[in-house]
Amino acid sequence: MPFSLFKLRSTYKNLSRVGQIVNVFWKYEFGYIIDQIRLNRFVPLRKRLKAFGQWPPVKGQTIPERLRMAFTELGPSFIKLAQLLSARPDLITVQYANEFKKLQDKVPQFPSEEAKKIIEEETHFRINQIFSNFQDEPIAAASIAQVHHGVLFDGSDVIIKVQRPNIEEQIETDINILTTIAQLMEKYIPESRFFNPIGIVEEFSKTVRKELDFFEEAKNSYRFKKNFEGNPDVYIPRIHGKFTTGKVLVMERIEGVRIDDIAAIEAQGLDRKNLAKIGVNAYFKMTLEDGFFHADPHPGNIFAMPTGQIGFMDFGIVGRVTDEMKETMANTFLALINKDFDRLIDQYIELGLVPDEIDLIAFRKGFKADLVDFLEPMYGLTLKDINFSEYMDTVTHLAIKHNMKIPSDLLLVNKAMLILENIGRELDPNFDFTAAAEPYASKLVREKFSPSRIYEKTKRNIEEITDFVALFPRQMKQIVRKVLKDDIHFKLTHIGLERFIRDMDKSSNRISFSMIVSSVILSSAIMHATGVGPKIFGVSILALLAFGFASLLGIWLIISIIRSGRL
Repeated sequence: MPFSLFKLRSTYKNLSRVGQIVNVFWKYEFGYIIDQIRLNRFVPLRKRLKAFGQWPPVKGQTIPERLRMAFTELGPSFIKLAQLLSARPDLITVQYANEFKKLQDKVPQFPSEEAKKIIEEETHFRINQIFSNFQDEPIAAASIAQVHHGVLFDGSDVIIKVQRPNIEEQIETDINILTTIAQLMEKYIPESRFFNPIGIVEEFSKTVRKELDFFEEAKNSYRFKKNFEGNPDVYIPRIHGKFTTGKVLVMERIEGVRIDDIAAIEAQGLDRKNLAKIGVNAYFKMTLEDGFFHADPHPGNIFAMPTGQIGFMDFGIVGRVTDEMKETMANTFLALINKDFDRLIDQYIELGLVPDEIDLIAFRKGFKADLVDFLEPMYGLTLKDINFSEYMDTVTHLAIKHNMKIPSDLLLVNKAMLILENIGRELDPNFDFTAAAEPYASKLVREKFSPSRIYEKTKRNIEEITDFVALFPRQMKQIVRKVLKDDIHFKLTHIGLERFIRDMDKSSNRISFSMIVSSVILSSAIMHATGVGPKIFGVSILALLAFGFASLLGIWLIISIIRSGRL
Protein backbone atom coordinates (compact mmCIF):
# COMPACT_ATOMS: atom_id res chain seq x y z
CA MET A 1 0.00 0.00 0.00
CA PRO A 2 1.54 3.34 -0.95
CA PHE A 3 2.37 5.38 2.10
CA SER A 4 0.93 8.56 0.55
CA LEU A 5 -2.50 6.98 0.88
CA PHE A 6 -2.66 8.10 4.49
CA LYS A 7 -2.88 11.79 3.47
CA LEU A 8 -1.09 12.62 6.68
CA ARG A 9 1.98 14.63 7.49
CA SER A 10 4.95 12.35 8.05
CA THR A 11 5.19 12.97 11.77
CA TYR A 12 5.74 10.51 14.55
CA LYS A 13 2.61 11.78 16.33
CA ASN A 14 0.27 11.00 13.43
CA LEU A 15 1.80 7.61 12.74
CA SER A 16 1.57 6.88 16.45
CA ARG A 17 -2.17 7.67 16.34
CA VAL A 18 -2.64 5.33 13.37
CA GLY A 19 -0.88 2.60 15.34
CA GLN A 20 -3.02 3.31 18.40
CA ILE A 21 -6.28 3.06 16.40
CA VAL A 22 -5.20 -0.14 14.67
CA ASN A 23 -4.09 -1.77 17.92
CA VAL A 24 -7.34 -0.87 19.74
CA PHE A 25 -9.38 -2.47 16.95
CA TRP A 26 -7.03 -5.47 17.10
CA LYS A 27 -7.55 -5.66 20.86
CA TYR A 28 -11.34 -5.87 20.39
CA GLU A 29 -10.97 -8.75 17.90
CA PHE A 30 -11.28 -6.84 14.63
CA GLY A 31 -7.91 -8.13 13.45
CA TYR A 32 -9.46 -9.88 10.46
CA ILE A 33 -10.59 -6.46 9.14
CA ILE A 34 -7.15 -4.97 9.86
CA ASP A 35 -5.66 -7.80 7.79
CA GLN A 36 -8.10 -7.27 4.94
CA ILE A 37 -7.39 -3.54 4.61
CA ARG A 38 -3.62 -4.09 4.79
CA LEU A 39 -2.96 -2.22 8.05
CA ASN A 40 -1.51 -5.15 10.02
CA ARG A 41 1.97 -3.62 9.62
CA PHE A 42 1.05 -1.39 12.58
CA VAL A 43 0.44 -4.43 14.81
CA PRO A 44 3.49 -5.83 16.67
CA LEU A 45 4.67 -9.21 15.39
CA ARG A 46 4.09 -10.91 18.77
CA LYS A 47 0.40 -9.89 18.65
CA ARG A 48 0.06 -11.18 15.10
CA LEU A 49 1.63 -14.51 16.00
CA LYS A 50 -0.57 -14.79 19.11
CA ALA A 51 -3.71 -14.14 17.03
CA PHE A 52 -2.70 -16.61 14.30
CA GLY A 53 -5.60 -18.89 13.40
CA GLN A 54 -8.15 -17.04 15.56
CA TRP A 55 -9.98 -15.18 12.75
CA PRO A 56 -12.91 -14.91 12.59
CA PRO A 57 -13.00 -13.71 16.22
CA VAL A 58 -13.75 -15.95 19.14
CA LYS A 59 -17.21 -15.91 20.69
CA GLY A 60 -17.93 -13.35 23.40
CA GLN A 61 -19.56 -9.98 23.18
CA THR A 62 -21.42 -9.16 19.98
CA ILE A 63 -19.67 -7.24 17.21
CA PRO A 64 -21.68 -4.03 17.92
CA GLU A 65 -20.74 -4.26 21.63
CA ARG A 66 -17.05 -4.68 20.85
CA LEU A 67 -17.16 -1.82 18.35
CA ARG A 68 -18.78 0.44 20.95
CA MET A 69 -16.04 -0.41 23.47
CA ALA A 70 -13.33 0.27 20.88
CA PHE A 71 -14.85 3.67 20.04
CA THR A 72 -15.05 4.54 23.75
CA GLU A 73 -11.36 3.73 24.26
CA LEU A 74 -10.30 5.75 21.20
CA GLY A 75 -11.67 8.97 22.65
CA PRO A 76 -13.56 12.12 21.58
CA SER A 77 -13.53 11.76 17.77
CA PHE A 78 -14.76 8.17 17.83
CA ILE A 79 -17.30 8.84 20.59
CA LYS A 80 -18.73 11.67 18.45
CA LEU A 81 -18.75 9.39 15.40
CA ALA A 82 -20.65 6.70 17.32
CA GLN A 83 -23.16 9.27 18.61
CA LEU A 84 -23.76 10.43 15.04
CA LEU A 85 -24.16 6.86 13.82
CA SER A 86 -26.66 6.08 16.58
CA ALA A 87 -29.11 8.33 14.68
CA ARG A 88 -28.40 6.63 11.33
CA PRO A 89 -29.82 3.08 11.47
CA ASP A 90 -30.30 3.39 7.70
CA LEU A 91 -26.51 3.38 7.29
CA ILE A 92 -25.33 0.92 9.94
CA THR A 93 -28.42 -1.22 10.73
CA VAL A 94 -30.62 -1.04 13.83
CA GLN A 95 -28.41 -3.36 15.94
CA TYR A 96 -25.37 -1.08 15.69
CA ALA A 97 -27.45 2.08 16.15
CA ASN A 98 -29.04 0.75 19.36
CA GLU A 99 -25.63 -0.20 20.75
CA PHE A 100 -24.12 3.21 19.96
CA LYS A 101 -27.01 4.93 21.75
CA LYS A 102 -25.43 3.66 24.97
CA LEU A 103 -22.35 5.78 24.33
CA GLN A 104 -22.12 8.95 26.38
CA ASP A 105 -19.37 11.54 26.70
CA LYS A 106 -17.33 10.23 29.65
CA VAL A 107 -14.10 12.13 29.48
CA PRO A 108 -11.94 13.59 32.25
CA GLN A 109 -11.86 17.30 33.01
CA PHE A 110 -8.86 19.32 31.90
CA PRO A 111 -7.20 21.76 34.35
CA SER A 112 -8.99 25.06 34.91
CA GLU A 113 -5.68 26.89 34.40
CA GLU A 114 -5.66 25.66 30.80
CA ALA A 115 -9.29 26.77 30.40
CA LYS A 116 -8.39 30.25 31.67
CA LYS A 117 -5.40 30.41 29.33
CA ILE A 118 -7.60 29.53 26.32
CA ILE A 119 -10.18 32.18 27.34
CA GLU A 120 -7.50 34.85 27.63
CA GLU A 121 -5.82 33.91 24.34
CA GLU A 122 -9.13 33.85 22.48
CA THR A 123 -10.76 37.00 23.91
CA HIS A 124 -7.57 39.06 24.43
CA PHE A 125 -8.85 39.94 27.91
CA ARG A 126 -7.51 38.75 31.24
CA ILE A 127 -9.91 36.63 33.31
CA ASN A 128 -10.24 39.34 35.97
CA GLN A 129 -11.19 41.82 33.22
CA ILE A 130 -14.13 39.66 32.10
CA PHE A 131 -15.48 37.97 35.24
CA SER A 132 -16.08 39.24 38.74
CA ASN A 133 -16.28 35.57 39.69
CA PHE A 134 -15.02 32.52 37.80
CA GLN A 135 -15.51 29.02 39.22
CA ASP A 136 -12.44 26.86 38.66
CA GLU A 137 -14.36 23.61 39.10
CA PRO A 138 -16.18 22.81 35.82
CA ILE A 139 -19.89 21.99 36.05
CA ALA A 140 -19.72 19.64 33.02
CA ALA A 141 -17.08 18.01 30.82
CA ALA A 142 -17.73 16.55 27.37
CA SER A 143 -15.62 15.30 24.49
CA ILE A 144 -15.22 18.66 22.75
CA ALA A 145 -15.50 21.19 25.58
CA GLN A 146 -16.06 21.69 29.27
CA VAL A 147 -18.30 24.21 30.98
CA HIS A 148 -17.56 26.63 33.83
CA HIS A 149 -19.83 28.96 35.78
CA GLY A 150 -19.03 32.65 36.12
CA VAL A 151 -20.39 36.13 36.73
CA LEU A 152 -19.66 39.10 34.46
CA PHE A 153 -18.90 42.54 35.86
CA ASP A 154 -22.38 43.73 34.85
CA GLY A 155 -23.82 41.07 37.20
CA SER A 156 -24.85 38.62 34.44
CA ASP A 157 -24.82 34.99 35.58
CA VAL A 158 -23.18 33.05 32.73
CA ILE A 159 -21.83 29.68 31.69
CA ILE A 160 -18.52 29.55 29.84
CA LYS A 161 -18.02 26.77 27.31
CA VAL A 162 -14.30 26.24 26.62
CA GLN A 163 -12.99 24.01 23.87
CA ARG A 164 -10.53 21.30 24.90
CA PRO A 165 -6.84 22.06 24.22
CA ASN A 166 -5.68 20.77 20.81
CA ILE A 167 -9.01 18.98 20.24
CA GLU A 168 -9.37 20.48 16.74
CA GLU A 169 -5.95 19.14 15.67
CA GLN A 170 -6.75 15.70 17.14
CA ILE A 171 -10.13 15.52 15.42
CA GLU A 172 -8.67 16.64 12.07
CA THR A 173 -5.99 13.94 12.35
CA ASP A 174 -8.64 11.34 13.18
CA ILE A 175 -10.82 12.48 10.27
CA ASN A 176 -7.88 12.02 7.87
CA ILE A 177 -7.18 8.56 9.29
CA LEU A 178 -10.86 7.61 9.17
CA THR A 179 -11.09 8.80 5.57
CA THR A 180 -8.15 6.57 4.65
CA ILE A 181 -9.63 3.58 6.50
CA ALA A 182 -12.97 4.14 4.72
CA GLN A 183 -11.20 4.22 1.34
CA LEU A 184 -9.30 1.02 2.17
CA MET A 185 -12.51 -0.69 3.26
CA GLU A 186 -14.26 0.17 0.00
CA LYS A 187 -11.18 -0.96 -1.96
CA TYR A 188 -10.47 -4.26 -0.20
CA ILE A 189 -13.88 -5.14 1.32
CA PRO A 190 -16.46 -4.53 -1.45
CA GLU A 191 -19.37 -5.65 0.75
CA SER A 192 -18.66 -2.67 3.04
CA ARG A 193 -19.95 -0.35 0.30
CA PHE A 194 -23.47 -1.22 1.44
CA PHE A 195 -22.75 0.86 4.58
CA ASN A 196 -21.12 3.67 2.55
CA PRO A 197 -18.10 4.17 4.88
CA ILE A 198 -16.77 7.16 2.91
CA GLY A 199 -20.20 8.83 3.13
CA ILE A 200 -20.32 8.20 6.88
CA VAL A 201 -16.93 9.84 7.41
CA GLU A 202 -17.88 12.80 5.20
CA GLU A 203 -21.11 13.37 7.16
CA PHE A 204 -19.23 13.02 10.45
CA SER A 205 -16.53 15.51 9.41
CA LYS A 206 -19.15 18.04 8.32
CA THR A 207 -21.07 17.73 11.60
CA VAL A 208 -18.12 17.73 14.00
CA ARG A 209 -16.40 20.67 12.29
CA LYS A 210 -19.54 22.74 12.83
CA GLU A 211 -19.55 21.71 16.50
CA LEU A 212 -15.94 22.83 16.80
CA ASP A 213 -16.87 26.34 15.68
CA PHE A 214 -18.59 28.09 18.59
CA PHE A 215 -19.42 31.02 16.30
CA GLU A 216 -21.72 28.56 14.51
CA GLU A 217 -23.43 27.66 17.78
CA ALA A 218 -23.82 31.35 18.62
CA LYS A 219 -25.45 31.97 15.21
CA ASN A 220 -27.85 29.08 15.83
CA SER A 221 -28.76 30.59 19.20
CA TYR A 222 -29.47 34.00 17.63
CA ARG A 223 -31.74 32.35 15.07
CA PHE A 224 -33.70 30.43 17.70
CA LYS A 225 -34.07 33.61 19.76
CA LYS A 226 -35.47 35.42 16.74
CA ASN A 227 -37.85 32.54 15.88
CA PHE A 228 -39.29 32.55 19.42
CA GLU A 229 -39.38 36.31 19.74
CA GLY A 230 -42.70 37.27 21.33
CA ASN A 231 -43.36 33.71 22.58
CA PRO A 232 -43.81 34.08 26.37
CA ASP A 233 -43.47 30.35 27.06
CA VAL A 234 -40.07 29.58 25.52
CA TYR A 235 -36.79 31.12 26.70
CA ILE A 236 -33.59 31.17 24.62
CA PRO A 237 -30.54 32.39 26.62
CA ARG A 238 -28.58 35.45 25.54
CA ILE A 239 -25.15 35.06 23.95
CA HIS A 240 -22.50 37.51 25.14
CA GLY A 241 -20.92 38.16 21.74
CA LYS A 242 -18.13 40.36 23.06
CA PHE A 243 -16.51 37.39 24.81
CA THR A 244 -17.52 34.65 22.33
CA THR A 245 -14.97 33.25 19.86
CA GLY A 246 -14.50 30.11 17.83
CA LYS A 247 -13.27 28.26 20.95
CA VAL A 248 -15.05 30.11 23.77
CA LEU A 249 -18.80 30.60 24.20
CA VAL A 250 -20.21 32.82 26.95
CA MET A 251 -23.95 32.33 27.41
CA GLU A 252 -26.55 33.46 29.92
CA ARG A 253 -27.16 30.86 32.61
CA ILE A 254 -30.74 29.58 32.77
CA GLU A 255 -32.28 29.39 36.22
CA GLY A 256 -34.25 26.19 36.41
CA VAL A 257 -34.22 22.42 36.74
CA ARG A 258 -33.82 19.65 34.20
CA ILE A 259 -37.05 18.85 32.43
CA ASP A 260 -36.90 15.22 33.61
CA ASP A 261 -36.43 16.15 37.31
CA ILE A 262 -40.08 15.60 38.21
CA ALA A 263 -39.52 15.95 41.97
CA ALA A 264 -37.84 19.36 41.59
CA ILE A 265 -40.55 20.54 39.18
CA GLU A 266 -43.27 19.60 41.66
CA ALA A 267 -41.30 21.20 44.51
CA GLN A 268 -41.41 24.50 42.60
CA GLY A 269 -45.15 24.16 42.12
CA LEU A 270 -44.92 24.14 38.31
CA ASP A 271 -47.73 22.78 36.12
CA ARG A 272 -46.36 19.57 34.60
CA LYS A 273 -49.11 19.29 31.99
CA ASN A 274 -48.51 22.83 30.82
CA LEU A 275 -44.73 22.23 30.60
CA ALA A 276 -45.35 19.16 28.42
CA LYS A 277 -47.63 21.19 26.16
CA ILE A 278 -45.13 24.08 25.88
CA GLY A 279 -42.19 21.79 25.06
CA VAL A 280 -44.03 19.80 22.40
CA ASN A 281 -45.55 22.90 20.81
CA ALA A 282 -42.09 24.49 20.69
CA TYR A 283 -40.72 21.50 18.78
CA PHE A 284 -43.59 21.36 16.34
CA LYS A 285 -43.05 25.06 15.68
CA MET A 286 -39.34 24.43 15.06
CA THR A 287 -39.88 21.52 12.68
CA LEU A 288 -43.20 22.23 10.96
CA GLU A 289 -43.12 26.03 10.85
CA ASP A 290 -39.55 27.33 11.10
CA GLY A 291 -37.83 24.37 9.43
CA PHE A 292 -34.93 24.83 11.87
CA PHE A 293 -34.83 22.71 15.01
CA HIS A 294 -32.72 21.81 18.03
CA ALA A 295 -31.40 18.35 17.10
CA ASP A 296 -30.08 17.32 20.54
CA PRO A 297 -33.09 17.68 22.88
CA HIS A 298 -31.95 15.37 25.67
CA PRO A 299 -33.23 16.36 29.15
CA GLY A 300 -29.92 18.02 30.08
CA ASN A 301 -30.51 20.64 27.38
CA ILE A 302 -34.10 21.54 28.37
CA PHE A 303 -34.94 23.33 31.62
CA ALA A 304 -38.15 24.07 33.50
CA MET A 305 -37.81 27.63 34.79
CA PRO A 306 -39.41 29.05 37.95
CA THR A 307 -41.45 31.40 35.73
CA GLY A 308 -43.20 28.40 34.11
CA GLN A 309 -41.21 28.84 30.90
CA ILE A 310 -39.10 26.20 29.16
CA GLY A 311 -35.50 27.14 28.41
CA PHE A 312 -33.30 25.50 25.76
CA MET A 313 -29.51 25.14 25.90
CA ASP A 314 -26.67 23.84 23.71
CA PHE A 315 -27.30 24.77 20.08
CA GLY A 316 -24.29 23.01 18.57
CA ILE A 317 -26.35 20.40 16.70
CA VAL A 318 -29.29 21.64 14.63
CA GLY A 319 -31.40 20.20 11.85
CA ARG A 320 -33.12 21.77 8.88
CA VAL A 321 -36.40 20.79 7.27
CA THR A 322 -37.17 21.80 3.68
CA ASP A 323 -40.66 22.87 2.65
CA GLU A 324 -41.10 19.57 0.79
CA MET A 325 -40.05 17.60 3.85
CA LYS A 326 -42.39 19.62 6.09
CA GLU A 327 -45.30 18.78 3.79
CA THR A 328 -44.35 15.10 3.82
CA MET A 329 -44.15 15.08 7.62
CA ALA A 330 -47.54 16.80 7.84
CA ASN A 331 -49.07 14.26 5.47
CA THR A 332 -47.46 11.48 7.51
CA PHE A 333 -49.22 12.74 10.63
CA LEU A 334 -52.54 12.94 8.79
CA ALA A 335 -52.00 9.50 7.25
CA LEU A 336 -51.62 8.13 10.79
CA ILE A 337 -54.79 9.85 11.95
CA ASN A 338 -56.80 8.78 8.88
CA LYS A 339 -54.98 5.43 8.45
CA ASP A 340 -54.45 6.27 4.77
CA PHE A 341 -51.59 3.96 3.72
CA ASP A 342 -51.62 4.82 0.01
CA ARG A 343 -51.25 8.50 0.79
CA LEU A 344 -48.27 7.81 3.05
CA ILE A 345 -46.53 5.75 0.34
CA ASP A 346 -47.23 8.46 -2.25
CA GLN A 347 -45.54 11.01 0.01
CA TYR A 348 -42.39 8.91 0.30
CA ILE A 349 -42.23 8.45 -3.48
CA GLU A 350 -42.87 12.16 -4.12
CA LEU A 351 -40.06 13.16 -1.75
CA GLY A 352 -37.61 10.98 -3.72
CA LEU A 353 -36.91 8.57 -0.87
CA VAL A 354 -37.52 5.56 -3.10
CA PRO A 355 -34.50 4.71 -5.30
CA ASP A 356 -35.09 4.66 -9.08
CA GLU A 357 -34.06 1.02 -9.39
CA ILE A 358 -36.81 -0.19 -7.04
CA ASP A 359 -39.85 -1.85 -8.61
CA LEU A 360 -42.61 0.57 -7.52
CA ILE A 361 -45.41 -1.99 -7.84
CA ALA A 362 -43.58 -4.53 -5.66
CA PHE A 363 -42.51 -1.75 -3.27
CA ARG A 364 -46.08 -0.47 -2.83
CA LYS A 365 -47.35 -3.98 -2.20
CA GLY A 366 -44.65 -4.96 0.32
CA PHE A 367 -44.49 -1.63 2.15
CA LYS A 368 -48.27 -1.37 2.43
CA ALA A 369 -48.51 -4.94 3.77
CA ASP A 370 -45.94 -4.14 6.49
CA LEU A 371 -47.75 -0.91 7.38
CA VAL A 372 -51.10 -2.69 7.66
CA ASP A 373 -49.57 -5.35 9.93
CA PHE A 374 -48.22 -2.65 12.22
CA LEU A 375 -51.15 -0.21 12.17
CA GLU A 376 -54.03 -2.67 12.27
CA PRO A 377 -53.95 -2.93 16.10
CA MET A 378 -54.43 0.86 16.22
CA TYR A 379 -57.92 0.68 14.72
CA GLY A 380 -60.46 1.86 17.26
CA LEU A 381 -57.87 3.57 19.50
CA THR A 382 -58.23 7.22 20.48
CA LEU A 383 -55.43 9.60 19.52
CA LYS A 384 -54.03 9.74 23.05
CA ASP A 385 -53.78 5.93 23.13
CA ILE A 386 -51.51 5.88 20.07
CA ASN A 387 -47.80 5.77 20.86
CA PHE A 388 -46.58 8.30 18.33
CA SER A 389 -42.87 7.68 18.96
CA GLU A 390 -43.34 3.95 18.39
CA TYR A 391 -45.22 4.73 15.19
CA MET A 392 -42.48 7.06 13.87
CA ASP A 393 -39.72 4.63 14.85
CA THR A 394 -41.45 1.71 13.15
CA VAL A 395 -42.18 3.65 9.96
CA THR A 396 -38.51 4.68 9.81
CA HIS A 397 -37.34 1.08 10.26
CA LEU A 398 -39.80 -0.10 7.61
CA ALA A 399 -38.34 2.49 5.25
CA ILE A 400 -34.86 1.12 5.96
CA LYS A 401 -36.08 -2.45 5.43
CA HIS A 402 -37.36 -1.48 1.97
CA ASN A 403 -34.06 0.20 0.99
CA MET A 404 -35.39 3.74 1.05
CA LYS A 405 -32.96 6.67 1.20
CA ILE A 406 -33.69 8.52 4.43
CA PRO A 407 -32.30 12.09 4.62
CA SER A 408 -30.17 12.63 7.72
CA ASP A 409 -32.28 15.62 8.83
CA LEU A 410 -35.45 13.49 8.70
CA LEU A 411 -33.79 10.94 10.98
CA LEU A 412 -32.75 13.77 13.32
CA VAL A 413 -36.40 14.87 13.44
CA ASN A 414 -37.41 11.30 14.26
CA LYS A 415 -34.80 11.07 17.02
CA ALA A 416 -35.91 14.43 18.48
CA MET A 417 -39.58 13.40 18.43
CA LEU A 418 -38.83 10.10 20.17
CA ILE A 419 -36.99 11.89 22.99
CA LEU A 420 -39.65 14.57 23.17
CA GLU A 421 -42.57 12.19 23.50
CA ASN A 422 -40.80 10.34 26.31
CA ILE A 423 -40.29 13.65 28.14
CA GLY A 424 -43.92 14.64 27.51
CA ARG A 425 -45.25 11.38 28.92
CA GLU A 426 -42.98 11.68 31.99
CA LEU A 427 -44.42 15.12 32.69
CA ASP A 428 -47.99 14.11 31.85
CA PRO A 429 -48.77 10.38 31.48
CA ASN A 430 -52.02 11.28 29.68
CA PHE A 431 -50.38 13.66 27.23
CA ASP A 432 -51.76 13.26 23.70
CA PHE A 433 -48.72 13.77 21.48
CA THR A 434 -50.51 12.99 18.21
CA ALA A 435 -53.35 15.40 18.93
CA ALA A 436 -50.78 18.13 19.65
CA ALA A 437 -49.27 17.56 16.20
CA GLU A 438 -52.57 17.63 14.31
CA PRO A 439 -53.10 21.45 14.18
CA TYR A 440 -49.58 22.01 12.81
CA ALA A 441 -49.97 19.22 10.25
CA SER A 442 -53.40 20.48 9.14
CA LYS A 443 -52.08 24.02 8.80
CA LEU A 444 -49.22 22.82 6.59
CA VAL A 445 -51.59 20.85 4.37
CA ARG A 446 -53.90 23.88 4.05
CA GLU A 447 -50.93 26.02 3.09
CA LYS A 448 -49.99 23.43 0.46
CA PHE A 449 -53.25 24.17 -1.35
CA SER A 450 -53.24 27.92 -0.74
CA PRO A 451 -53.37 30.12 -3.90
CA SER A 452 -49.90 31.55 -3.22
CA ARG A 453 -48.31 28.10 -2.85
CA ILE A 454 -50.06 26.78 -5.96
CA TYR A 455 -48.92 29.89 -7.87
CA GLU A 456 -45.29 29.35 -6.79
CA LYS A 457 -45.34 25.67 -7.79
CA THR A 458 -46.99 26.47 -11.13
CA LYS A 459 -44.44 29.21 -11.81
CA ARG A 460 -41.56 26.85 -10.98
CA ASN A 461 -42.97 24.10 -13.22
CA ILE A 462 -43.44 26.54 -16.13
CA GLU A 463 -39.83 27.72 -15.74
CA GLU A 464 -38.59 24.11 -15.82
CA ILE A 465 -40.66 23.36 -18.94
CA THR A 466 -39.37 26.53 -20.61
CA ASP A 467 -35.76 25.55 -19.84
CA PHE A 468 -36.38 22.06 -21.24
CA VAL A 469 -37.95 23.39 -24.47
CA ALA A 470 -35.06 25.82 -24.94
CA LEU A 471 -32.31 23.26 -24.29
CA PHE A 472 -33.82 20.18 -25.99
CA PRO A 473 -33.06 21.15 -29.64
CA ARG A 474 -29.46 22.03 -28.77
CA GLN A 475 -28.96 18.75 -26.90
CA MET A 476 -30.47 16.74 -29.77
CA LYS A 477 -28.17 18.53 -32.22
CA GLN A 478 -25.15 17.54 -30.11
CA ILE A 479 -26.32 13.91 -30.01
CA VAL A 480 -26.83 13.76 -33.82
CA ARG A 481 -23.39 15.33 -34.37
CA LYS A 482 -21.76 12.69 -32.15
CA VAL A 483 -23.63 9.89 -33.96
CA LEU A 484 -22.45 11.16 -37.35
CA LYS A 485 -18.88 11.35 -36.08
CA ASP A 486 -19.19 7.87 -34.58
CA ASP A 487 -18.33 9.48 -31.25
CA ILE A 488 -21.00 7.89 -29.04
CA HIS A 489 -19.59 6.23 -25.92
CA PHE A 490 -21.33 3.80 -23.61
CA LYS A 491 -20.36 3.33 -19.99
CA LEU A 492 -20.68 -0.26 -18.77
CA THR A 493 -20.42 -1.23 -15.12
CA HIS A 494 -19.13 -4.76 -14.52
CA ILE A 495 -20.62 -5.99 -11.26
CA GLY A 496 -18.07 -7.99 -9.28
CA LEU A 497 -15.31 -7.52 -11.89
CA GLU A 498 -13.05 -5.58 -9.50
CA ARG A 499 -13.12 -8.37 -6.96
CA PHE A 500 -12.44 -10.95 -9.70
CA ILE A 501 -9.44 -8.95 -10.95
CA ARG A 502 -8.13 -8.54 -7.40
CA ASP A 503 -8.48 -12.28 -6.71
CA MET A 504 -6.76 -13.11 -9.99
CA ASP A 505 -3.99 -10.66 -9.15
CA LYS A 506 -3.59 -12.22 -5.71
CA SER A 507 -3.52 -15.73 -7.18
CA SER A 508 -0.92 -14.81 -9.81
CA ASN A 509 1.22 -13.17 -7.13
CA ARG A 510 1.06 -16.32 -5.02
CA ILE A 511 2.01 -18.47 -8.02
CA SER A 512 4.97 -16.19 -8.73
CA PHE A 513 5.92 -16.28 -5.06
CA SER A 514 5.73 -20.09 -5.06
CA MET A 515 7.94 -20.29 -8.14
CA ILE A 516 10.55 -18.06 -6.45
CA VAL A 517 10.48 -20.28 -3.33
CA SER A 518 10.85 -23.39 -5.52
CA SER A 519 13.76 -21.81 -7.39
CA VAL A 520 15.55 -20.96 -4.15
CA ILE A 521 15.05 -24.53 -2.86
CA LEU A 522 16.32 -25.95 -6.16
CA SER A 523 19.36 -23.63 -6.02
CA SER A 524 20.00 -24.79 -2.46
CA ALA A 525 19.95 -28.43 -3.58
CA ILE A 526 22.36 -27.69 -6.46
CA MET A 527 24.76 -25.80 -4.13
CA HIS A 528 24.71 -28.70 -1.68
CA ALA A 529 25.29 -31.29 -4.43
CA THR A 530 28.18 -29.35 -5.94
CA GLY A 531 29.69 -28.45 -2.57
CA VAL A 532 29.78 -24.71 -3.23
CA GLY A 533 31.40 -22.61 -0.50
CA PRO A 534 32.39 -23.49 3.07
CA LYS A 535 30.75 -26.43 4.81
CA ILE A 536 29.49 -27.32 8.26
CA PHE A 537 28.94 -30.96 9.16
CA GLY A 538 29.35 -31.74 5.46
CA VAL A 539 26.57 -29.37 4.38
CA SER A 540 27.20 -26.26 2.28
CA ILE A 541 26.56 -23.15 4.43
CA LEU A 542 25.30 -21.23 1.38
CA ALA A 543 22.91 -24.09 0.56
CA LEU A 544 21.73 -24.15 4.19
CA LEU A 545 21.09 -20.36 4.24
CA ALA A 546 19.24 -20.53 0.92
CA PHE A 547 17.09 -23.39 2.21
CA GLY A 548 16.34 -21.50 5.46
CA PHE A 549 15.35 -18.37 3.51
CA ALA A 550 13.09 -20.42 1.22
CA SER A 551 11.48 -22.10 4.25
CA LEU A 552 10.63 -18.73 5.82
CA LEU A 553 9.12 -17.53 2.55
CA GLY A 554 7.13 -20.75 2.25
CA ILE A 555 5.78 -20.47 5.81
CA TRP A 556 4.83 -16.84 5.15
CA LEU A 557 2.94 -17.93 2.01
CA ILE A 558 1.12 -20.72 3.88
CA ILE A 559 0.10 -18.35 6.70
CA SER A 560 -1.21 -15.84 4.15
CA ILE A 561 -3.32 -18.51 2.44
CA ILE A 562 -4.69 -19.89 5.74
CA ARG A 563 -5.63 -16.44 7.06
CA SER A 564 -7.41 -15.57 3.83
CA GLY A 565 -9.74 -18.50 4.57
CA ARG A 566 -9.22 -19.94 1.09
CA LEU A 567 -7.24 -23.19 1.19
